[in-house]
Amino acid sequence: MLKKELRIRKQKDFDNIFSKGAYFSEKFLALKVVKNDLEISRFGFIVSNKISKKAVERNRIKRLLRETVRLKQNKIKSGFDAIFIFRGKEVEKSFEDVDAIVEKLLKRSGLLK
Repeated sequence: MLKKELRIRKQKDFDNIFSKGAYFSEKFLALKVVKNDLEISRFGFIVSNKISKKAVERNRIKRLLRETVRLKQNKIKSGFDAIFIFRGKEVEKSFEDVDAIVEKLLKRSGLLK
C-alpha cells in the first residue's frame, strides 16, 4: 500500500495540479505533473464514475495504479506532485498492462531517475 504521506488527498492540491500541471497521455491512462516544494513526490489517482458505475471496479483500478507506483517509488525523482487519470473503456486491465503504461508515462514526463 502506498504510504499516506505519498498520496495527494486535498482538493486544493488536485486543483493546483490540474491548473498548472503538464499533461501526458498513453492509451488508457493520463498523467498530470507539477513540481512541489517538498522532498517527496506525491501521487493521486482518479477513476471516474463514467468508467464504471461499480465502486468495486473503480477501486480495483486505483489499487493497481497505487501498487505500480509503490513498486517504482525508489526510481521516481522527488519533488513532484502527479495525478494518474484512468481513461479506458475496459476496466479489466492486468497488472502488467498497467505497469507498462505507468512506466512509459513516467519516462515521458521525466519523473524516472
